[in-house]
Amino acid sequence: MKRKSDDSVSPPGSPETRGYKRRKQEKDGSPSRGNPKGKDVDDGGADDDGDDDEAGAMAEDDYTAQLSWQSQSKENLHVLMQNFTPEQHDRYDQYRRSAINKNTVRKFINHTLGTNPSMNVAQVVAGFSKVFVGEMVERARAIQALKGDTGPLAPDHLREAYRKYLQETGAVGAARPLRGKKLFAR
Repeated sequence: MKRKSDDSVSPPGSPETRGYKRRKQEKDGSPSRGNPKGKDVDDGGADDDGDDDEAGAMAEDDYTAQLSWQSQSKENLHVLMQNFTPEQHDRYDQYRRSAINKNTVRKFINHTLGTNPSMNVAQVVAGFSKVFVGEMVERARAIQALKGDTGPLAPDHLREAYRKYLQETGAVGAARPLRGKKLFAR
């Protein structure tokens, strides 16, 4: 397994380790899968126009661009976390540790839509749900502060936050039953 720059380990067969093995074979001249003895093979006079080299270079450029973007994201997060107050840091840790049960989300989607979703769909819906819950809690905390209340959030703070959310956005979700309304009326 290959070590990444952040000391995490890439699983075998991942794109990072496959590219590493290919580059190592090119450097060492060691055998590849198609040529077990590592000898040069005449391909019958086929053009060697360097397409493989260009594709490899593009893949390397994409890989380095992705690595630089990831390192920049990590640096930005590190700077942000250094400026957190202890209360914000605790809330961030709790947010990172919390998760919505994907099996429960799958059951909910199945009950609502009548179709059994894949785990990927359940994971996406759980992610959006987590963001929505975070927004509601943030709005409820603001309402709690406006009212001058202290302590844990009360149900009326959450109801008021949801009411304001509906007032600002119009509705939750795009698919509401029309109940007799015509879509294209003249």
